[in-house]
Amino acid sequence: MQIGVIGLGRMGSNISRRLMQNGHDVVVYDHDAKVVAALARDGATGTAGLDKLVKELGQPRAVWVMLPAGKITEDVIGQLAKLMAAGDVVIDGGNTFWRDDIRRAKMLQERNIHHIDVGTSGGIWGLERGYCMMIGGPKVIVDRLDPIFSALAPGLGDVPRTPGRNGRDPRAEIGYIHAGPNGAGHFVKMVHNGIEYGLMQAYAEGFDILKNAGSESLPPDGRFDLDLADISEVWRRGSVISSWLLDLTASALAADDELGGFEGVVEDSGEGRWTIMAAIEEAVPADVLSAALFTRFRSRSEHTFAEKILSAMRKGFGAHVEPQAGPKVVTAAVNKVKPT
Repeated sequence: MQIGVIGLGRMGSNISRRLMQNGHDVVVYDHDAKVVAALARDGATGTAGLDKLVKELGQPRAVWVMLPAGKITEDVIGQLAKLMAAGDVVIDGGNTFWRDDIRRAKMLQERNIHHIDVGTSGGIWGLERGYCMMIGGPKVIVDRLDPIFSALAPGLGDVPRTPGRNGRDPRAEIGYIHAGPNGAGHFVKMVHNGIEYGLMQAYAEGFDILKNAGSESLPPDGRFDLDLADISEVWRRGSVISSWLLDLTASALAADDELGGFEGVVEDSGEGRWTIMAAIEEAVPADVLSAALFTRFRSRSEHTFAEKILSAMRKGFGAHVEPQAGPKVVTAAVNKVKPT
């Protein structure tokens, strides 16, 4: 199947490569000509503009937009609306606010162009592992694009199958779902990221407690000099709290148990805030997720070891680098732990 991909950052490039590895014809564009050339060397058709990308695609076209949420995505989809034709499809695979999906879908529908929102999880490991996808949009269009989604998905892999799923949508076991109409895909991904904040915060606080167990403020017979690298490693083996996030933490601590390459400044990319907004609108208590978000705010003025743990995990799964004034060398070991 032929598809265009706009935005060739870490995820956009790897999505393009995974599609090509599965036999799809990929036409790419990015403002950086070097990354376009790199994808062209790997077999993609490179283009030098949105108009040229659209012209390279046969109708009905499908264009995957993989850009940061906000103005740049808004502008690109607005330009595509003028370039594409009735029956074409715009796929937004970034972390867009779900209400923007609904608005843009209505705008595109006025031109008989379809809009699909795809909450895409997998980070920098997606090329090898595949992507977990939560999809919103009209069923007929989602079904038409199934060859694309099935190529990007992880597949069954070695994850044990859940008993009692007979008769349910088999795509969920493969790694993607049609969550509902426009906006539903990004809504589910938004909550996914909110949960991610909470899980990360729980690990971070736990390791901070372990690190401070040897504090001189404690009675001498109540102090423990604990090896955090060994604790994180043993928790990976048969523990009920084992996870990929713990794998990343263990890797970072094994490389440097003080996490000296991290300041502890933890950014948020928006989904955590939107999750809390949804909780407020629905009158759903979200104590843990709210606290995790507010801790990230605090980290920008005060840093603890817990925030270093958070930064290490974020670098591990998404190659997110802390904003900082001076250069710091952050160990590459974090990036060596593949998701299990």
